[in-house]
This record gives sequence, C-alpha cells and structure tokens, in this order.
Amino acid sequence: MDRITETKSSITELEQKLRLEVLAAVKIIMKAGDDKKGTDIIAVRVADKTIVAEWFVFMSGTSAIHTKSMCDEIEDKAEQAGLNLLRREGYNEGRWIVLDYANILVHIFHPEEREYYNVERLWMDETTETLRIDDIEG
Repeated sequence: MDRITETKSSITELEQKLRLEVLAAVKIIMKAGDDKKGTDIIAVRVADKTIVAEWFVFMSGTSAIHTKSMCDEIEDKAEQAGLNLLRREGYNEGRWIVLDYANILVHIFHPEEREYYNVERLWMDETTETLRIDDIEG
C-alpha cells in the first residue's frame, strides 16, 4: 500500500515540475513579445478545456511587419530556451501567426483579426487561470 501511495506522490511531483517548466516557457514567450512592443499580452491555461495544449498565449502587433518581428523574436528566445517549434502558420500574411510549441500555442494577431475572431473568449471564463505580462517579474 505504501508503494502505491509513493507512486501517486511521485507522479504528482513530476506533474508539478512539468507544469512549472511549461509556465517558465510561457513567461519567456510573453517577455519576447513584450520586448518587441507587443500589446495586450495574455496567457490562458487551457489544459482543463482541451488536449491541444496546456497554455495559449495571445498578443497583438500593430502591422504585419510588427507581428512578423514579434514572431522572429519569440522564435529566437524560445530556441535559446530549448523549446522546440513544431509548426508555424500565418507568417507570410502576418495577420494571425500561430506558433506551436506542443504544450504552448502562441497567437500573434493583427488588431483587426484579434477583434474579429476574439479567440480568447472561447477559452476564458471566471475560473480560467490567466497570466498577464504585468504579472511577470523582470
């Protein structure tokens, strides 16, 4: 019986460690977007709503050139942190860029697309865990 309890405890500790690692990666991505003057940066924990990812990160740029610049910065910082980019969509148009880092999906919007699609509302309610750029230290 102690062995079963011990195993469950170990899994919980491992899950907690992985969750903290993903959260640290979310913060790196958010900071990279902020470094390039992205606006309205928010991370939404969606792990309890979908199997697609644990976190979605949303941010806006002011133009296609700006969103591409934000994307480039995020890719650079993520690579330096050892994150593996699985897929990138929308870069050529620069209106809605999606970066897939397995546990994290990054959405970089042109303001018109963000307002029109309002993707965040699909994933957020009063119980949703969120993180804003102002919540991040340093």
